[in-house]
This record gives sequence, C-alpha cells and structure tokens, in this order.
Amino acid sequence: MTTTIEAAAPTNTPGERLRLLVQPALVLITAAAVVFWAFHRDLTATQQENINPGNVATLIWQHLVITAAVTAIVLGVGVPLGVLVTRPGAKALRPLFVGIANVGQAAPAIGLLVLLFLWTAKTGFWIGVLPIALYSLLPVLSSTILGISEVDRALIDAGLGQGMSRRALLLRVELPLAVPFILAGLRTSLVLAVGTATLSFLVNAGGLGILIDTGYKLQDNVTLILGSVLAVCLALLVDWFGGLAEFYLGPKGLR
Repeated sequence: MTTTIEAAAPTNTPGERLRLLVQPALVLITAAAVVFWAFHRDLTATQQENINPGNVATLIWQHLVITAAVTAIVLGVGVPLGVLVTRPGAKALRPLFVGIANVGQAAPAIGLLVLLFLWTAKTGFWIGVLPIALYSLLPVLSSTILGISEVDRALIDAGLGQGMSRRALLLRVELPLAVPFILAGLRTSLVLAVGTATLSFLVNAGGLGILIDTGYKLQDNVTLILGSVLAVCLALLVDWFGGLAEFYLGPKGLR
C-alpha cells in the first residue's frame, strides 16, 4: 500500500474553520457521555476493576504517550530522510527509503508487533512503539519529498543567484514552502498511530486496547464500548490538533 499526498488541502476556508470549531466539542461531548454512561451503571466487581476513573485515566495517558513517542520518531526520521533523498547527490537513495516505508505500511501492524516481539523476546513500551512508528512513517516521508519537490525551481535559481548556499535555501525557502505538505502527512500519521496503538496491549505496552480486549474476552459490552468509543474520540481529537497545526503553522502566504 502506497500513501501519496497530492496537495495540501486549504485550511482557511469557512468549512474548515467551522470544522475546527465543531469537531472538538462533539468529540468531548461524546467522550463525556460514554464515560458517564459507563460509570453510572450497576457494574459487577469485575467491571469495576476496569471501569474506574484511575484505570481509565491511566490507559488514556498510556495511549497518548505511545502516540507522542511515535510522532517524535516519525518526525525525527521521516523529515530528515525526506530532505536527504531530495538532495542532488542522494536522489538515488529515494527508492530504497520509500520502499522500506512502503513495506512498513503494507505489512499488517499486528504482524510487525509480533515479529519484533519474536525477534527481541521482549515486551514493553518500545516493543509497542517502534512497529507503530514504522507503520506510520510513510505519510511524513512521502509528504516531505513531495513538498520539497513542488518548490518552484525559479525560486531556487533566484536564491542561488543571490549567493545563498544550499543549506540556506533549504532552511529559508524549501522547508518553509514544504511545511503544509509535511503537516498534512503528519496528520495522517497521527491518526494511523492512534488507531494502531490499540494493538500495543499485545506486547504489554498499555493503551485503550486493554479495555477493548478485556471487554471482548469477557463478553462485557460496557467495557468494550467504553474502550472503543474513547479510542475513536482520541483519534478524532488528534486529527483536530493536526488540523490546528496545519492552520497556524503553515506559511501565512499559503493559508
């Protein structure tokens, strides 16, 4: 499976501004409603072990930490690699790195988790994070390559004509103009990371997948619904933060 980003969507349209206002309100209302519904039922002793403020807050925090770690890795690897393979002397490496990222996203996330577990014979936070980071890498890598490749060659020639170095051109012209593309790719990666993080419980990395798995195994619909809805709400909230980043961090002239 190959992810491509044709263009950065406009973020300063009335529809997008309305969505940025409405989406978080709907997400928070939905999350609050399902938590209220779950906590105010006549729960069994087994349900109370899973459905209590301390446990739910801990699982949400674990999910957020996994997502934050994946985001840091994806940005720290995807953007520099994307920049590297657009440099004149390293373009031959582009098929190699994009191919690796394609394999990471084409492979089932659960397969990557299991393979890393079998290879290392370990469980824990990083065994959950690293496969998810590989799975989420392609959108940022491909959007960085696309964003830099889309920079008008006339701007590059003008900068060179004014005596700018290649490094200065990259930092002051190419990367700023590529920001909307990079942010669009990051937004996609974040949603992938949040969704895939529900599988991290398989290697004892925590997250809301624990509630989903527990509810499924015990045929406990309350726990299952609570975990599933909170995971969906978290993905939508992260997508909203990505939209905010695109709106406020993109170059003002391109909004």
